[in-house]
Amino acid sequence: MANIAIIYGSTTGNTQSAAEKIQSQFGSEAVLLEASAFSASDASEYDVLVLGSSTWGIGELQDDWLGADWLDNIDLNGKKVAFFGCGDQSGFGDSFVDALGILKERLANSGAKFIGAWSTEGYDFSGSVAVEGDHFVGLPLDEENQGELTDERIAKWVEQLKSEI
Repeated sequence: MANIAIIYGSTTGNTQSAAEKIQSQFGSEAVLLEASAFSASDASEYDVLVLGSSTWGIGELQDDWLGADWLDNIDLNGKKVAFFGCGDQSGFGDSFVDALGILKERLANSGAKFIGAWSTEGYDFSGSVAVEGDHFVGLPLDEENQGELTDERIAKWVEQLKSEI
């Protein structure tokens, strides 16, 4: 299996909890790292980066990602990148999990292969920059409105990632 870094930013603990669940599904090949402590030089140690952020305000990255300038000019050729994040499709349905789309856009020129697209089926929202066609660019989680689905979604998504890795 590949060396996997799960890099997350979390304010309320929901994204951290999701990151921990993702790590436990992967097992020993995955390490958990906070976004505020990760740098471009750290990326060379991993084959796969799994980036997690909740969406704050109206479609903004979680604060721990604000200093992550490495996102804009990193070389990730030969690496795979997946995204996950928390949002509120009822309260912020027009910017639901926008952070996933923002992260992908910032890595657009990195050379990474993006994995982990997830169907929009089963979600009720009106807009998101994290949607491409009929899929999200990664795994959206909604602890506010669909928390009972989180564990099952994570388990299925990690199995999907394993097959894409």
